[in-house]
Amino acid sequence: MSQQMKVNRPPAVQQRRRPKSGWPAITGLLLLSALPVLGGVLRLGEVSATPGGSLPLVSTAALIAHIVAMTVFCVLGAFQFSPALRTRHRWHRAAGRVLIPAAFIAALSAIWLAVFFGGRLEELPLAMVRLVFAAAMTVFLVRAVIAITRRDFAAHGAWMTRAYAIAVSGGTQALVFALWTIPLGDVDAFGEAWLVATAFVINSAVAELLIRRRTGRRMSRVSDRGALVS
Repeated sequence: MSQQMKVNRPPAVQQRRRPKSGWPAITGLLLLSALPVLGGVLRLGEVSATPGGSLPLVSTAALIAHIVAMTVFCVLGAFQFSPALRTRHRWHRAAGRVLIPAAFIAALSAIWLAVFFGGRLEELPLAMVRLVFAAAMTVFLVRAVIAITRRDFAAHGAWMTRAYAIAVSGGTQALVFALWTIPLGDVDAFGEAWLVATAFVINSAVAELLIRRRTGRRMSRVSDRGALVS
Protein backbone atom coordinates (compact mmCIF):
# COMPACT_ATOMS: atom_id res chain seq x y z
CA MET A 1 0.00 0.00 0.00
CA SER A 2 2.79 2.43 0.93
CA GLN A 3 4.60 1.58 -2.30
CA GLN A 4 1.47 2.41 -4.33
CA MET A 5 1.08 5.76 -2.56
CA LYS A 6 4.69 6.59 -3.35
CA VAL A 7 4.19 5.82 -7.04
CA ASN A 8 0.98 7.85 -7.30
CA ARG A 9 2.47 10.88 -5.59
CA PRO A 10 2.57 13.91 -7.93
CA PRO A 11 6.05 14.68 -9.30
CA ALA A 12 6.03 18.20 -7.80
CA VAL A 13 5.55 16.71 -4.32
CA GLN A 14 7.74 13.68 -4.87
CA GLN A 15 10.87 15.68 -5.61
CA ARG A 16 11.49 19.35 -5.08
CA ARG A 17 14.10 20.99 -7.23
CA ARG A 18 16.91 22.71 -5.44
CA PRO A 19 17.28 26.38 -6.37
CA LYS A 20 20.08 27.00 -8.84
CA SER A 21 23.24 28.59 -7.54
CA GLY A 22 23.23 31.24 -10.25
CA TRP A 23 27.03 31.42 -10.34
CA PRO A 24 27.26 31.93 -14.13
CA ALA A 25 25.04 35.03 -13.83
CA ILE A 26 26.93 36.27 -10.77
CA THR A 27 30.28 35.82 -12.49
CA GLY A 28 29.08 37.63 -15.61
CA LEU A 29 27.71 40.55 -13.60
CA LEU A 30 30.93 40.83 -11.57
CA LEU A 31 32.98 40.86 -14.76
CA LEU A 32 30.64 43.50 -16.21
CA SER A 33 31.14 45.59 -13.07
CA ALA A 34 34.92 45.14 -13.01
CA LEU A 35 35.81 47.95 -15.45
CA PRO A 36 33.65 50.70 -13.92
CA VAL A 37 34.71 49.63 -10.41
CA LEU A 38 38.37 49.76 -11.42
CA GLY A 39 37.79 53.13 -13.08
CA GLY A 40 36.15 54.38 -9.91
CA VAL A 41 39.09 53.23 -7.79
CA LEU A 42 41.50 55.05 -10.11
CA ARG A 43 39.30 58.15 -9.98
CA LEU A 44 39.34 58.03 -6.18
CA GLY A 45 43.13 57.90 -6.35
CA GLU A 46 43.15 61.02 -8.51
CA VAL A 47 40.80 62.86 -6.15
CA SER A 48 42.85 61.94 -3.08
CA ALA A 49 46.08 62.95 -4.85
CA THR A 50 44.70 66.39 -5.76
CA PRO A 51 42.44 67.46 -2.87
CA GLY A 52 42.17 71.00 -4.22
CA GLY A 53 41.24 69.94 -7.75
CA SER A 54 38.92 71.42 -10.32
CA LEU A 55 35.72 70.16 -8.68
CA PRO A 56 34.04 72.11 -5.86
CA LEU A 57 34.09 70.49 -2.42
CA VAL A 58 30.43 69.41 -2.60
CA SER A 59 30.87 67.85 -6.03
CA THR A 60 34.02 66.09 -4.84
CA ALA A 61 32.06 64.62 -1.93
CA ALA A 62 29.30 63.60 -4.36
CA LEU A 63 31.85 61.94 -6.65
CA ILE A 64 33.38 59.95 -3.79
CA ALA A 65 29.93 58.94 -2.53
CA HIS A 66 28.91 57.91 -6.04
CA ILE A 67 31.96 55.72 -6.63
CA VAL A 68 31.79 53.98 -3.24
CA ALA A 69 28.01 53.46 -3.31
CA MET A 70 27.95 52.30 -6.92
CA THR A 71 30.75 49.80 -6.22
CA VAL A 72 28.81 48.36 -3.28
CA PHE A 73 25.58 48.18 -5.27
CA CYS A 74 27.15 46.56 -8.34
CA VAL A 75 29.28 43.99 -6.51
CA LEU A 76 26.91 42.99 -3.71
CA GLY A 77 23.88 43.27 -5.98
CA ALA A 78 25.26 40.61 -8.32
CA PHE A 79 24.74 37.98 -5.60
CA GLN A 80 21.03 38.83 -5.38
CA PHE A 81 20.63 37.16 -8.77
CA SER A 82 21.39 33.76 -7.23
CA PRO A 83 18.11 31.81 -6.73
CA ALA A 84 19.78 29.78 -3.98
CA LEU A 85 20.74 32.92 -2.04
CA ARG A 86 17.32 34.53 -2.61
CA THR A 87 15.67 31.59 -0.85
CA ARG A 88 17.72 32.41 2.24
CA HIS A 89 15.55 35.24 3.52
CA ARG A 90 18.06 36.38 6.13
CA TRP A 91 20.75 36.87 3.49
CA HIS A 92 18.40 38.57 1.04
CA ARG A 93 17.01 40.98 3.63
CA ALA A 94 20.39 41.77 5.17
CA ALA A 95 21.89 42.44 1.75
CA GLY A 96 18.86 44.52 0.78
CA ARG A 97 19.32 46.79 3.81
CA VAL A 98 22.76 47.64 2.44
CA LEU A 99 21.91 47.65 -1.25
CA ILE A 100 18.90 49.98 -1.26
CA PRO A 101 20.61 52.88 0.61
CA ALA A 102 23.75 52.39 -1.49
CA ALA A 103 21.69 52.47 -4.68
CA PHE A 104 19.92 55.68 -3.65
CA ILE A 105 23.25 57.33 -2.81
CA ALA A 106 24.68 56.23 -6.17
CA ALA A 107 21.69 57.50 -8.14
CA LEU A 108 21.24 60.80 -6.32
CA SER A 109 24.95 61.62 -6.42
CA ALA A 110 24.92 60.86 -10.17
CA ILE A 111 22.08 63.35 -10.56
CA TRP A 112 24.07 65.96 -8.65
CA LEU A 113 27.18 65.39 -10.74
CA ALA A 114 25.17 65.59 -13.97
CA VAL A 115 23.39 68.82 -13.02
CA PHE A 116 26.53 70.51 -11.64
CA PHE A 117 28.98 68.83 -13.98
CA GLY A 118 30.98 72.01 -14.56
CA GLY A 119 32.51 70.70 -17.77
CA ARG A 120 32.87 72.09 -21.25
CA LEU A 121 29.77 72.89 -23.30
CA GLU A 122 30.32 69.95 -25.66
CA GLU A 123 30.13 67.60 -22.65
CA LEU A 124 26.57 68.72 -21.88
CA PRO A 125 24.83 65.99 -23.99
CA LEU A 126 26.69 63.26 -22.09
CA ALA A 127 25.77 64.86 -18.77
CA MET A 128 22.11 64.98 -19.84
CA VAL A 129 22.13 61.30 -20.84
CA ARG A 130 23.51 60.38 -17.44
CA LEU A 131 20.98 62.66 -15.76
CA VAL A 132 18.04 60.96 -17.53
CA PHE A 133 19.11 57.45 -16.57
CA ALA A 134 20.12 58.42 -13.02
CA ALA A 135 16.66 59.92 -12.57
CA ALA A 136 15.10 56.75 -13.99
CA MET A 137 17.16 54.66 -11.58
CA THR A 138 15.91 56.78 -8.68
CA VAL A 139 12.29 56.27 -9.77
CA PHE A 140 12.86 52.51 -10.05
CA LEU A 141 14.29 52.41 -6.54
CA VAL A 142 11.33 54.33 -5.12
CA ARG A 143 8.95 51.91 -6.83
CA ALA A 144 10.96 48.98 -5.43
CA VAL A 145 10.68 50.34 -1.88
CA ILE A 146 6.94 50.91 -2.28
CA ALA A 147 6.52 47.36 -3.60
CA ILE A 148 8.39 45.77 -0.70
CA THR A 149 6.38 47.74 1.87
CA ARG A 150 3.28 46.23 0.23
CA ARG A 151 4.96 42.79 0.28
CA ASP A 152 4.74 42.61 -3.48
CA PHE A 153 7.97 40.66 -3.87
CA ALA A 154 7.64 40.10 -7.62
CA ALA A 155 7.27 43.83 -8.34
CA HIS A 156 10.08 44.62 -5.90
CA GLY A 157 12.43 42.25 -7.72
CA ALA A 158 11.45 43.67 -11.11
CA TRP A 159 12.09 47.30 -10.11
CA MET A 160 15.40 46.42 -8.43
CA THR A 161 16.47 44.55 -11.57
CA ARG A 162 15.76 47.64 -13.67
CA ALA A 163 17.77 49.82 -11.28
CA TYR A 164 20.66 47.36 -11.23
CA ALA A 165 20.73 47.20 -15.04
CA ILE A 166 21.34 50.95 -15.13
CA ALA A 167 23.99 50.70 -12.42
CA VAL A 168 26.11 48.09 -14.23
CA SER A 169 25.88 49.83 -17.59
CA GLY A 170 29.43 51.12 -17.14
CA GLY A 171 30.76 47.74 -18.23
CA THR A 172 28.41 47.70 -21.21
CA GLN A 173 29.57 51.20 -22.14
CA ALA A 174 33.16 49.95 -22.28
CA LEU A 175 32.12 47.10 -24.59
CA VAL A 176 30.08 49.41 -26.83
CA PHE A 177 32.97 51.87 -27.07
CA ALA A 178 35.40 49.08 -27.95
CA LEU A 179 33.10 47.63 -30.63
CA TRP A 180 32.64 51.08 -32.17
CA THR A 181 36.07 52.70 -31.88
CA ILE A 182 38.25 49.71 -32.83
CA PRO A 183 36.87 49.47 -36.39
CA LEU A 184 35.71 53.09 -36.84
CA GLY A 185 38.02 55.19 -34.70
CA ASP A 186 37.41 57.72 -31.94
CA VAL A 187 34.18 59.68 -31.59
CA ASP A 188 33.51 63.28 -30.59
CA ALA A 189 31.66 64.32 -27.43
CA PHE A 190 28.25 64.04 -29.12
CA GLY A 191 29.05 60.56 -30.41
CA GLU A 192 30.22 59.57 -26.94
CA ALA A 193 26.84 60.60 -25.53
CA TRP A 194 25.08 58.41 -28.11
CA LEU A 195 27.26 55.40 -27.28
CA VAL A 196 26.65 55.83 -23.55
CA ALA A 197 22.90 56.08 -24.19
CA THR A 198 23.08 52.94 -26.34
CA ALA A 199 24.72 51.03 -23.47
CA PHE A 200 22.00 52.16 -21.06
CA VAL A 201 19.30 51.06 -23.51
CA ILE A 202 20.94 47.65 -24.07
CA ASN A 203 21.08 46.95 -20.34
CA SER A 204 17.50 48.11 -19.84
CA ALA A 205 16.30 45.87 -22.68
CA VAL A 206 18.12 42.85 -21.19
CA ALA A 207 16.55 43.63 -17.80
CA GLU A 208 13.06 43.66 -19.33
CA LEU A 209 13.70 40.30 -21.00
CA LEU A 210 14.86 38.85 -17.68
CA ILE A 211 11.79 40.20 -15.89
CA ARG A 212 9.47 38.72 -18.53
CA ARG A 213 11.25 35.40 -18.25
CA ARG A 214 10.78 35.39 -14.47
CA THR A 215 7.12 36.29 -14.85
CA GLY A 216 6.60 33.48 -17.34
CA ARG A 217 8.20 30.96 -14.98
CA ARG A 218 6.09 32.22 -12.08
CA MET A 219 2.88 31.91 -14.09
CA SER A 220 3.92 28.42 -15.20
CA ARG A 221 4.42 27.34 -11.59
CA VAL A 222 1.04 28.76 -10.61
CA SER A 223 -0.71 26.93 -13.45
CA ASP A 224 1.12 23.68 -12.52
CA ARG A 225 -0.09 23.97 -8.94
CA GLY A 226 -3.61 24.58 -10.19
CA ALA A 227 -3.42 21.49 -12.35
CA LEU A 228 -2.30 19.40 -9.36
CA VAL A 229 -5.08 20.74 -7.15
CA SER A 230 -7.73 20.12 -9.76
